[in-house]
Amino acid sequence: MTDSDPIWQPLCPAADFPEAGKLAAQLGGWSVLVVHSDDGFHAVNDRCTHQAAMLSPGKVRRGAIMCPLHGARFEAGSGRCIGGTYPDLRRFDIRITDGIIEVAVPASPPGPNERPAPPS
Repeated sequence: MTDSDPIWQPLCPAADFPEAGKLAAQLGGWSVLVVHSDDGFHAVNDRCTHQAAMLSPGKVRRGAIMCPLHGARFEAGSGRCIGGTYPDLRRFDIRITDGIIEVAVPASPPGPNERPAPPS
């Protein structure tokens, strides 16, 4: 295995995940936000690319994750920024194996903009 090989991390049973719901978790050192939308499950880094604010306290509407700090919006499926001029979110592969949602996170640690912002 190399640092670029992802590590599949179990999250929770798919049956326990609410429709149109979201769940934040620490998986392999990464802050991950999983969203269940009309077109399935999506996993992105739970940090806004603007100021590293946690996205999980924000709202998800019509497949878009909204940053609670400044209102940037990101597509849940692609991580693409659709409301603001910020870099796209890191997206993680996701699968369901034997009824368990699994997320593939990099073996290497998160970069500075992918970690929580320091307390002010």
